[in-house]
Amino acid sequence: MIWLTWRQFRASAAVTAVALAALAAVLAITRPGIADRHSAAVAACGRSSDCERIVEDFFYDHQLGWFALIAVVLLLPALVGLFWGAPLIAGELESGTHRLVWNQSVTRVRWLAVKLVVTGAATVTVAGLASLVATWWSEPLDKAAVEHFTRMSPLLFDTRGIAPIGYAAFAFVLGVTVGLLVRRTVPAMAVTLAVFAVVQIAMPMLVRPHLMSPVRMNTPITVDNMAGLQAKGPDAPLKVTVKAPDPDAWVLSNETLNASGRTVGTLPAHLTNGACRPPAERPPANPSEVTGRPGPPQGCFDAIKKLGYRQRVTYQPSTRYWAFQGIETGIYAVLTVGLVGFCVWWIRRRIS
Repeated sequence: MIWLTWRQFRASAAVTAVALAALAAVLAITRPGIADRHSAAVAACGRSSDCERIVEDFFYDHQLGWFALIAVVLLLPALVGLFWGAPLIAGELESGTHRLVWNQSVTRVRWLAVKLVVTGAATVTVAGLASLVATWWSEPLDKAAVEHFTRMSPLLFDTRGIAPIGYAAFAFVLGVTVGLLVRRTVPAMAVTLAVFAVVQIAMPMLVRPHLMSPVRMNTPITVDNMAGLQAKGPDAPLKVTVKAPDPDAWVLSNETLNASGRTVGTLPAHLTNGACRPPAERPPANPSEVTGRPGPPQGCFDAIKKLGYRQRVTYQPSTRYWAFQGIETGIYAVLTVGLVGFCVWWIRRRIS
């Protein structure tokens, strides 16, 4: 039975192995150069007052490959579910070849178990290796992108660490389950993709933020912690955001509170034309204001403080990264085991 399963699967396994090896070779060739350029950018930061621009330029020069690799790791579990999981049982049931095997003294449960173990082991291996090489290659770029994409944020969290292994295992068994129920390959592939996409969207939006109680912090709005201060026009209210104490944290909300402690969407519009007028629209008080990246003057923050506004930041600290990875992977493992149990019950009771 193992030999038969391997013969049916070996073509797909060979194609995947070649693709993964080619990807690893490209990453191995390009990674040393990226690491050297990152080291040069860090060194240049120490000699320049515009460190933020230097790091951003380094990231923008390599962002195409960075995003492409993220897309590969994100799509890998879905592709596994589509092309390895959904046809595994649906193809047999659709063509009727399962009856031939069952008439050769091979029980239904053994037939299913061998298929799940052989292909499932390959699934976990491929997902683990893809995550490993992606994490290794992207390390310098992840550090440069921390202002916009922290490792706790959904984009990076889903493509680093052990989480992709859980996603791939779940997607594979989900495809097997749908194929067992639908019994037709193409419809099973479509349903698998739809269900997996819904689960992957729901997890970071609805589940992950609540895996552990987030940290909530009320803080004054100051020149040191301000992350953004924007207005859509000269007479428009100001939208303000501040930085979390942990630069690598996953910020869930950034809310402005008024003097009475109530949440408000923006700061008053009169600040836009007054103390917080954009630097480009007010004459510089000194030459330093027209160089670099000038921000609001200190008078803006004094006016905000006088009006009693402050900021509430809700975030998940970066120290919880591996705890979140373990919990989420565990959730997908439980879902995977549950689907396996359902498949065993279904094939014993409902398949003829």
